[in-house]
Amino acid sequence: MAQHPVPEAYAPGDMDKKHVSPPRTSSVEAATHAETNEQTTINAKLASDKEHSMTLMQGIRLYPKAIAWSLLISTCIAMEGFDLALVNNLYGFPQWNQKFGTLQPDGSFSVSAAWQSGLSNGANVGEIIGLILNGFVSERFGYKWTVVGCLTLIMGFTAIFFTANSLAQLLVAEILCGIPWGVFQTLTISYASEVCPVALRGYLTTYVNFCWGLGQLIAIGVIKAMLNRNDHWAYRIPYALQWMWPVPLAVGIAFAPESPWWLVRKGRVAEAKKALLRLTSLNRETDFDADETVSMMVHTTRLEEKLTSGASYLDCFKGVDLRRTEIVCMVWAMQNLSGNSFSNYSTYFLQQAGLDPSTSYSFAMGQYAINMVGVFGAWGLMSAGLGRRTLFLYGLCGLCLMLFIMGFLGLVPATHRDQSALATGSIMIVWAAVYQLTVGTVAYSLVAELSTRRLQIKTVVLGRGLYVIVGIVCSVLTPYMINPTAWNWGNYTGFFWAASCALCIVYSYFRLPEPRGRTFAELDVLFEQKVPARKFAKASVDVFAGEGERGASTGSEYGTVGVGKDGAVR
Repeated sequence: MAQHPVPEAYAPGDMDKKHVSPPRTSSVEAATHAETNEQTTINAKLASDKEHSMTLMQGIRLYPKAIAWSLLISTCIAMEGFDLALVNNLYGFPQWNQKFGTLQPDGSFSVSAAWQSGLSNGANVGEIIGLILNGFVSERFGYKWTVVGCLTLIMGFTAIFFTANSLAQLLVAEILCGIPWGVFQTLTISYASEVCPVALRGYLTTYVNFCWGLGQLIAIGVIKAMLNRNDHWAYRIPYALQWMWPVPLAVGIAFAPESPWWLVRKGRVAEAKKALLRLTSLNRETDFDADETVSMMVHTTRLEEKLTSGASYLDCFKGVDLRRTEIVCMVWAMQNLSGNSFSNYSTYFLQQAGLDPSTSYSFAMGQYAINMVGVFGAWGLMSAGLGRRTLFLYGLCGLCLMLFIMGFLGLVPATHRDQSALATGSIMIVWAAVYQLTVGTVAYSLVAELSTRRLQIKTVVLGRGLYVIVGIVCSVLTPYMINPTAWNWGNYTGFFWAASCALCIVYSYFRLPEPRGRTFAELDVLFEQKVPARKFAKASVDVFAGEGERGASTGSEYGTVGVGKDGAVR
């Protein structure tokens, strides 16, 4: 296929320059500029049509390099899952408690609940700082170098963990490491969504959730392997193993191509084409045209200039972007509001049923393994044609039902407490499987797709920030609910989270749209036209409407949803 030149005259980076009068141009120059814009639109339309017709296997054959680079960068989340699992699971280590705890009346050593809460929430505080900084740093320096810089910080901060001799030093390490952890939580998703076509977007963004489970599973395995050690290396070895991640990841990611979308937003169109060529294999898909795909990015960026006035955090709460920010924030929050914090106490109920700690840790490992397998199950459901909204909504319904069952198990007579606890622990493991098949996995795809490209990093940052805040609240409430020395709700806690999950179902039904199969430009127009969430999947949209024959659209009950040559939404 002939390669069409990409117009270098268009510089998205100029879009923030205010009150600058355009230079006077002759009629010839104006005609040339109009012809250039016309060619960009033609190429963009061709690329958009090809993305819509691209199958999953065609996407895999065309973008194998993009898949590989995305998987590598997403592995940063496996490192974070490993680190955070260590934070919360070393509290039960006798050797760790003997080093950092205080002597108890029964002769054992223990770290106070206040310090345990402080250490865990110290990481959360660092993550919130990292999330906020990411919104500025990644847009300034690019995705790749932001990740490499954060990996470098992790190398240094891990030394504080390894050499710590007091709880205060551990707290400092938690806060400092939390900053790059917060960056990884959002940047990995953004990169995955921007280096692949529509056919692969749902799979690569949800792979991030697999990496979470992988890191946690490895951490639990390391902790089990250290149970029989009686020296300080029982906890120092796990801390030292944090160094096994950042060095190879930083070396590999340093050679990764930058996101073409980020380069286009910066006006570096020629570099965007080079990055795109590094992400594709031309010899495997002869119908691919890099210039057309870059033109689609240019066209989408131009469209978003018309719909979004700026690119600050404040702009996330203006106009049509307010709705997108709200949905992304709620999708993240609903991961916790659907009962996720309660499900993490399966080992507690299993131990109540009489299982020893080692066996309950084995169940925890099985639960993390289920989390990983659940991601592949979600891929299978998406391949079968189920949309993100459908999986998320029906997943919440299944979770709500199981939470009610857990609550009713609290009505079992005390004489059968062991059987009730065993049933509760087992249902929690099933709950985790359903969660990973739907809500836990699909959320990563939704937050990556529903935010505008121009504000994506900041929108996802705000959403993840709410996730962390809600997670802190849930992690404080849940222990009080189930602890016999506090509120002592026991299984009745299931009723509380079932009610919370029911509210999530109502919200999702009325507010959560279906992004499956839509290009970023189409989603921009659907939001601009205020199409109801329940109608997203069936609404007819043409982002090239009003451009002669290329803008022809079958329309919908909302009329023709599209954008004209001048960038105005029709």
